Amino acid sequence: MPSNLLEQYKILVEFLGKTLGPDYEVVLQDIDPEHSQIVAISNGHISGREIGSPLTDAALKMLANKSYKTENFQSNYRGVAGNGHILRSSTMFIRDENGAPIGLLCINFDDSRYKELHQKLFDVVHPEDFLKANPIFCQDPSCTPLPSVAQQDSITENFTMDIPSLMQKIFDDATTSLTTSADRLNQHEKKEVIQTLHERGLFQLKGAIPFVAKHFSCSSATIYRYLSELANE
Repeated sequence: MPSNLLEQYKILVEFLGKTLGPDYEVVLQDIDPEHSQIVAISNGHISGREIGSPLTDAALKMLANKSYKTENFQSNYRGVAGNGHILRSSTMFIRDENGAPIGLLCINFDDSRYKELHQKLFDVVHPEDFLKANPIFCQDPSCTPLPSVAQQDSITENFTMDIPSLMQKIFDDATTSLTTSADRLNQHEKKEVIQTLHERGLFQLKGAIPFVAKHFSCSSATIYRYLSELANE
């Protein structure tokens, strides 16, 4: 069950959701490993999530690299909703009286309605050939070049509906550059993948050990041993 402190934040979630309006999703997440999930949400239509949905990959990574030790929050990073909308996301760390993190308060802003209005206005003011010749003024994908990796924010958050999908997404991202299937990697290569998965917060999810063991065609004990060896290096 959420702590008493998190219970108080539930009121804030509802308040902010109604005050900011339907383009702002406000989310309260309990990060206890035993039941890490969303415990309150307002305007969930933005990401399609609901109470009980898991933490995001970005949230898990923040917890894994212990950002909460040096920062109170991370703001204005890139989120990607299930419908493809790009969100402006921010996360605040909630700590208990001892300074330990117990939850996350997140706000995700979807400005797609305003971009559509902006584009319609420019379509009226400027002729089509002007917009195509000057893509900086055009919001349509057909005339706006996609940003390069270097231009994008260092954090990109993907909103997932369930834990199995989230674990698979993290695993796929960590192994996408491999030329050999995961179950055929040697011990050194497996340890490198496990290190990456650890940095991305996968092992904070319940069931992650047997999930990875299945992909590597090994026992859960082997994964525990790799994690122990990495911790001692």
